[in-house]
Amino acid sequence: MLAAQEVSSMSLSLHDVTVPAFLRALDNLSEILRKGEAFADEKGMAHEDLLQARLYEDMLPLTGQIQRASDSAKFVPVRVGQIENLPMADEEASFADLHARIEKTVAFLKAVDPASMSGREEAEVVVKTRSGSTTFTGKTYVLGFALPNFYFHVTTAYAILRHKGVPVGKMDYIGRAP
Repeated sequence: MLAAQEVSSMSLSLHDVTVPAFLRALDNLSEILRKGEAFADEKGMAHEDLLQARLYEDMLPLTGQIQRASDSAKFVPVRVGQIENLPMADEEASFADLHARIEKTVAFLKAVDPASMSGREEAEVVVKTRSGSTTFTGKTYVLGFALPNFYFHVTTAYAILRHKGVPVGKMDYIGRAP
């Protein structure tokens, strides 16, 4: 067990608390999608029935949830580390397309130099949306916006598939310990 003094001197960078978590969740999401595709094939269900499924009419379909999870993960090193974005067109229409998007996102995240995000806890991060812009610090952006937003979309993708009968459970979402 660590002494209190050792615990208080430990620090995690913004990279440490985001990129590894994103990589693990995206890997789990890929497996969940594979199970969804296999389920559709086994049941003779059109893939479109899962890909365009929504939890509620005003929510994005499964494809949109994957796109937003991907964007949420990519935007952290882009906004905090000020690295160049990897634009993606949001044109995914198949399970293969979604897997390719996740693979591109994972490759992008793996290429992020942790030093690019180092010491950026107090850096200004501005998020622009259709309804305006919000200014954060690097830390408040990561902890109060980016991580919750990422997990919202991953969770919603999981919930859509579960709602449609895909046999996935909590351990599929969480994954096995690394």
